[in-house]
Amino acid sequence: MLEYQILQHQTAAIAPIKEKTNMNNSNRPNILWICSDQQRFDTLGCYGNDFVHTPNIDKLAENGVLFEYCYSQSPVCTPSRASFLTGRYPRTTRCRANGQSIPEDEVLVTRLLSDAGYVCGLSGKLHLSVCNPAVTQGTERRINDGYDEFNWSHHPSPDWPTSDFNHWLREKGVEYSTPSYKGSKYVEAGLPAEYHQTTWCSQKAINFIEAHANHDHPWLFSINMFDPHHPFDPPVEYLERYLERLDDVPLPNYTSGELENKTKYQQIDHNGAYNNPNLYPYPKMTDEEHRLVRAAYWAMCDLIDDQVGRMIDALEATNQLDNTIIIFMSDHGEMLGDHGIYLKGAYFYEPAVRVPMIVSFPKAIEPGRRSSAMIELSDIAPTLLEAAQQPPYEGMQAHSFWSILTGESNLNQHRDSVYSEYYDAWTHDNAAATMIRTERYKLVTCHELNSGELYDLELDPGETNNLWDEETYASVKLDLFRQLSDRMAQTVDPLPPRQAKW
Repeated sequence: MLEYQILQHQTAAIAPIKEKTNMNNSNRPNILWICSDQQRFDTLGCYGNDFVHTPNIDKLAENGVLFEYCYSQSPVCTPSRASFLTGRYPRTTRCRANGQSIPEDEVLVTRLLSDAGYVCGLSGKLHLSVCNPAVTQGTERRINDGYDEFNWSHHPSPDWPTSDFNHWLREKGVEYSTPSYKGSKYVEAGLPAEYHQTTWCSQKAINFIEAHANHDHPWLFSINMFDPHHPFDPPVEYLERYLERLDDVPLPNYTSGELENKTKYQQIDHNGAYNNPNLYPYPKMTDEEHRLVRAAYWAMCDLIDDQVGRMIDALEATNQLDNTIIIFMSDHGEMLGDHGIYLKGAYFYEPAVRVPMIVSFPKAIEPGRRSSAMIELSDIAPTLLEAAQQPPYEGMQAHSFWSILTGESNLNQHRDSVYSEYYDAWTHDNAAATMIRTERYKLVTCHELNSGELYDLELDPGETNNLWDEETYASVKLDLFRQLSDRMAQTVDPLPPRQAKW
């Protein structure tokens, strides 16, 4: 196994260059890793949404495996991304919150693949370190992350002087501007599709795909577009597809009064996301405004689909499609008004932590399968190592699902439960909460409040009725606490490894 040394420098740019391992590359797949931002699971046609227009991702699902129950290890960006890039849990990576920076000694799967001979590239956000232009004026600080090509744009608005996307707009003679859409308080008129950040991210991937078509080495490219993260700013032409059907767009899943026996964080955010009364205050929004926001969010997903189609076309045109693993996923979900809340926070409803996960690889994966196995985003890192014929890294805590993809194990069985956590992660200071979800039940405990939530997902799939204080579910609650305790124990860092019996 390769040895890894803690770096003494802050950025990959000044870290010592390590010679890539020479291996037989003929059987090692390329990897196109598409990660949208804040996209919930039910935003694609292949997941049952009849409103969106996502033929390219739907076809990707037809050509691969669609996972129906994939979960983020945190409902906010940085801890989730640190987890799935390392195969470790947020508390283990010590990157538990937005506004933290990942420690120098964490080892990303892209670093492991780079050391094994892969050429790695990225477009869009990384978000493993502080990304606040008021604090850090330069590009996001990097550790030795393994990316040889780094086209960085944390978000599309032009408040980062080092944003590659904004440099590209200036080269095009385009001024970044997203005015209110017809006076809406909550939806913006985004740039035309050809100048949207999603399109730019995809074009960088296409450039990379084309450039590496005739080279004898495997590659990985990460596309991390900011969409469909708020502000809700799709190209106008995409949004207006929905206007004729706007009255048919369903209102959020919210029952008046349902938050009365739920945590205070939800009650606060009901009156304004992120504890901000001016940010999507649910009670002050009209039905038309709720529907327009949902339509705008879906329109952003439609744009993502178009760009996924362009990237797949590039793979096909360069004869690389058969030997490329394509992953489509998101880092976490979006409440979108469900349960009377917008955006995200210290809660673990299905829209917040359940995400799409589709994997295609024509050379080795039988197409057209849907898996009901519960998987975690953290499982991606060890899966990619196994796919690339690399040994597991001893610091990883997650479990590869490569054998599910290749048909060597049960399509519908991987984990007995999934786990997610929130520790002072940004939206509410000092909030600490953890979730365990089994096939039937979900338990959420808010550690500092001595309260929580319990849902019977078989009887209440919409998670409206909190059973936390129901005596008839006392034994279920106790058993879930036992399972949660076991999962929390499993987040203990396996590093440094034990070397002897004493």
